[in-house]
Amino acid sequence: MKDIQLFLRTFQKEMDWEISNENFKESKSSILNNYMLLTTEVSEVAEEFRSIFNKTIKLVKEEGYSENEAFKTAKELHKDSIGKEISDCIAYLVKFANYFDIDIETSFYSKMEEVRTRVNKDQ
Repeated sequence: MKDIQLFLRTFQKEMDWEISNENFKESKSSILNNYMLLTTEVSEVAEEFRSIFNKTIKLVKEEGYSENEAFKTAKELHKDSIGKEISDCIAYLVKFANYFDIDIETSFYSKMEEVRTRVNKDQ
């Protein structure tokens, strides 16, 4: 993860895609704009899921596939697209982490340990 954070720090600087650090107003505007862009990318992941489900139904109805076979085929057909959309999401999340000087790897493992030891765990 450290390599991804370092790569994106440099890449975002090269592309002039950094979150503004000029002053409160510009930073706030830049953070909110990037948050909006992240949510757009998350919705594109959802669109890929919808396409997979629709393709599964179509393969079952029109091609005679079993449901499991159709779902496996549909997932494979959309694998690259979903990967690209997830990568876009990761890029925005890493941008936020870099802006706030958060070591994602350390934060991630710390959070997972917190989840593991919770008394009231989600099922």
